[in-house]
Amino acid sequence: QVQLVESGGGLVQAGGSLRLSCAFSGRSFSSTAMGWFRQAPGKERDFVAAISYSGASTSYADSVKGRFTISRDNAKNTVYLQMNSMKPEDTAVYYCAAARGYYSGSELTQYNGWGQGTQVTVSS
Repeated sequence: QVQLVESGGGLVQAGGSLRLSCAFSGRSFSSTAMGWFRQAPGKERDFVAAISYSGASTSYADSVKGRFTISRDNAKNTVYLQMNSMKPEDTAVYYCAAARGYYSGSELTQYNGWGQGTQVTVSS
């Protein structure tokens, strides 16, 4: 029922920046916590960042803390991931996820809606 569409992925050199967007439809975005996950080839899907329904609370994986920023615009039903100082190890398919409730964190079980993913490649 919920539909999530990521955009903004692409190729960037190490040290550069990208901003990912995720457009949400199908249920109440303003009542839904959101998250970003990523999956590299041959690896499991890993937590990147999460944001509460209002945007007042955020959390980050240690590997991206200080470099990535999650935000949301509830008027536009959109969540963003600003990625700065990018590293080759950030290369992955990035997925937007909708949580079951108002708050969420790093656990996959907290999310019940997923986008199709967008490829991010960081060259050295």
